Amino acid sequence: MDSAIATIALPAALAVIMLGLGLSLTVADFVRLAALPGTVALVLGCQILLLPLFALGLVLLFQPPPALAVGMMLLAASPGGTTASLYSYLFRGNVALNISLTALNSVTAMVSLPLITNLSIAHFMGDGDTLGLQADKVLQVFAIILVPVAAGMLVRARAASFARRMERPVKAASVLVLFGVIAVAVFQERADLVDYLVAVGPMVLLFNVAGLVVGYWAPRAIGTGRPEAIASCMEIGLHNTTLSLAIALSPALLDSTEMAIPSAVYGVLMFFTAAATGILLNRRGVRQDARAAGG
Repeated sequence: MDSAIATIALPAALAVIMLGLGLSLTVADFVRLAALPGTVALVLGCQILLLPLFALGLVLLFQPPPALAVGMMLLAASPGGTTASLYSYLFRGNVALNISLTALNSVTAMVSLPLITNLSIAHFMGDGDTLGLQADKVLQVFAIILVPVAAGMLVRARAASFARRMERPVKAASVLVLFGVIAVAVFQERADLVDYLVAVGPMVLLFNVAGLVVGYWAPRAIGTGRPEAIASCMEIGLHNTTLSLAIALSPALLDSTEMAIPSAVYGVLMFFTAAATGILLNRRGVRQDARAAGG
């Protein structure tokens, strides 16, 4: 994937999107998270432990080349991305929960991501070299998430009526910006896209779908509400491929195009699987609300 897309265009687009998300949030949204300790612990547990174990099972089942196996584990270890907040916003999830979980998981990734990646390199490639997740990468994640959201929330607090009027157009613009970036990425990778899909497509698709399914139904199983379960679904099902691509492609870190392939393929597929999942969940919610109203 073109490094300009991976490290500049997509983060910039998502930062604009996060500004729009901030317009819909208030401080009270975050205060209410104190009532969801079980959901927060469950989501973080799935992201840090369950998904890497599931990815390892897929790698052992599909037996990809060593570099692709490491790339798959790098993807699994990456935290949830800002795209999860956008999809949660589009499909009526608890966006404040997404943002808080992304921030928390970004902190834990400082330890878990290098650990899982280094163990994968040692196991699949017999290479003892270590990977360090540099502090500036973590700061980039926080900057993309927190700064524009805080700006949007400030506008909401100072000019609530203006923020409410802007929600719908910003929502529409967010979709256009997001799919514009995807279109550019797909166009630039068109020559290799088929090869990438053949190499890791089935494995990546199973991993993505499993994350979305577990992300929704695990919280629902412990009694979590629908908006929070949708937020969890997107948070667990959509990883920060910008971060994993940057680590794989950076000359200072892994410097491997092959290790970036799983994240590149996932970065395209997840937009469509997440959209389909969101539509299905919303339709299910409408049917449940209709039955409840009729009953």
